[in-house]
Amino acid sequence: MEKVLSSVVKAVNDVKETSPLSGSWTNFVTINLVANAQLAVGGRAAMCFLPDEAKPLASVSKSIYINAGTLEPIAKQALADAAKAAVELGKPWVLDPVAAGLGDTRNSLLKDLKQYKPNIIRGNASEIIALANLWELQTNKKGNVEGVDSTDTVDAALDSAKALAEWTGGVVAVSGEVDLVLNEKEIYRVTGGSEMLKKITGAGCSLGGIMAVYSSVADPLTAALASSVIYKWASETAAKSNKGTFSFQTAFIDNLSTIDAEIIKKYAKTAITN
Repeated sequence: MEKVLSSVVKAVNDVKETSPLSGSWTNFVTINLVANAQLAVGGRAAMCFLPDEAKPLASVSKSIYINAGTLEPIAKQALADAAKAAVELGKPWVLDPVAAGLGDTRNSLLKDLKQYKPNIIRGNASEIIALANLWELQTNKKGNVEGVDSTDTVDAALDSAKALAEWTGGVVAVSGEVDLVLNEKEIYRVTGGSEMLKKITGAGCSLGGIMAVYSSVADPLTAALASSVIYKWASETAAKSNKGTFSFQTAFIDNLSTIDAEIIKKYAKTAITN
């Protein structure tokens, strides 16, 4: 575990020192919070929509974040082009399969992304189960998607997450009361955080956004664990001082912008288990 903690600390410091650019293809409901979260932890943000920006953005970015929420008419081409560009240029990329399983257009888009094997997949339990079904990696379970909300437990998504990790060779992060972060060989759980995250729009999307930031400087497992721990700490700390949802969001972003690697290491010692 000491090696994991040291890797998390290094990732936090490296992002602050290098300010990596993460190109993001995210949705218009959460785009502001995603960008501000990426900036707060020390990264740089660039938000795009157009297909012809896919390769130019990937060429100047250290990593790419792709989010399938509130799709624009051009999203089917744009997101596939962004994933393809990331793979061709050797840039790590993060997939957030928002509302997977909800409709034919979204499902078709997510099926197209299977071939590009994301380095990190982040979603709630229902999204992870639904994505594993869409990619035909399992047939015995179906996720219960209600909009962007999960009605499945994190543990219910364990087999689906394993199947996705085996296919991609990367990391799957299932967000919930206790986050599940795993690859083909290792499984970790991250405790802590605040229920207030459910009361603001874009908490999950912005978590995916900073996973992309940290994947710029660290391996996928470290990037996902660092992001999960930081979010648990920032939200838990923010909840102690806020008076409502908007003040919580402000305090949450403030905490992301003031993270200290040693504080995160101390928090991670009890938050991360395997």
